Amino acid sequence: MPCGLSVLVRNRKSLQVVSGSELESALDTVRANAAGPVAGVFGPDTVTWQIDREAVIFLGAGRALLLQLAHPWVTAAIAEHSKTLADPIGRFHRTFDIVFAMVFGSLDRALLSSRQLHRRHSMIVGEMPETVGPFAAGSRYCADDIPSLRWVHATLVETALMAHDLVLPPLSADERERYWAESRLFGALFGLTAHDLPADWSGFAAYTAAMTQSDTLTVSPAARDIAAQIFGGARPWLRPPRWYRALTASLLPESLRVGFGFELDERDTRSAEKALRWIRRVYPRLPDRLRYVGPYQEAQARLRGEPQPDWITRCLNRAWIGRSQMDVRGRG
Repeated sequence: MPCGLSVLVRNRKSLQVVSGSELESALDTVRANAAGPVAGVFGPDTVTWQIDREAVIFLGAGRALLLQLAHPWVTAAIAEHSKTLADPIGRFHRTFDIVFAMVFGSLDRALLSSRQLHRRHSMIVGEMPETVGPFAAGSRYCADDIPSLRWVHATLVETALMAHDLVLPPLSADERERYWAESRLFGALFGLTAHDLPADWSGFAAYTAAMTQSDTLTVSPAARDIAAQIFGGARPWLRPPRWYRALTASLLPESLRVGFGFELDERDTRSAEKALRWIRRVYPRLPDRLRYVGPYQEAQARLRGEPQPDWITRCLNRAWIGRSQMDVRGRG
């Protein structure tokens, strides 16, 4: 039973859990607004595809992770239920497999990923090991709690746009509104309804600003330890380069940067600025084969009626999602 019957009984007032029936209701909204069975939820004419196809959005992956770790429930769930530190590459592949399937998969594939994510979240439940911010020791958490899902969704949406605009021409005001409207549909794949999310971009910006200023985001010792192991390189061969660590730190709100213990000296700042100058000069000139992520290229092949992606796309998919093909046909 999602999150356990005892959790729901004892925490009826504190937990707002997405039930299976509520997810299916949200998915009805997705179906009604989807681009089509083959194009998927969004399709080639959307701002979401325009942004998420860019490999450069990986520049924001560290920021999104740290923003999620700043939520004490997310950190507790990762510490107790995730293999992030034992298998960081596997965690990377699982995360991008789900997100890219929702964005670039056929409609059936996107809905399948949504249900898989909900089932996985329904098993992630536990107790806070210590008091962190407003969350008392012993209080229960659940990954299908709506406020937590709303924050994780927000970190993905905001950071993808931020990374895009770091390198490529920024979206116009109208494009941002379209992007947010599409992101509300993306949220429905998490089980979030129209009532759970701001109505427009200004409301979304106000929500993220309020979250970063609230004590809901509190960097716990566990969050700091996970971040140190990832960015400090518990495994030296996986250690992010200096410029990436510096760029990630510079993209964080000041209070969270300090909370995670990131220091930005003059050398760090120069390193990030030099890397960004080089990326801005080279990246827009890359051929589409290198610039666009494998799942986007697979989606384009699907729209052309090709039975499977070619070998280059399959290789790119292995790098991004850990397997050669994103779409799963014949399953709903």
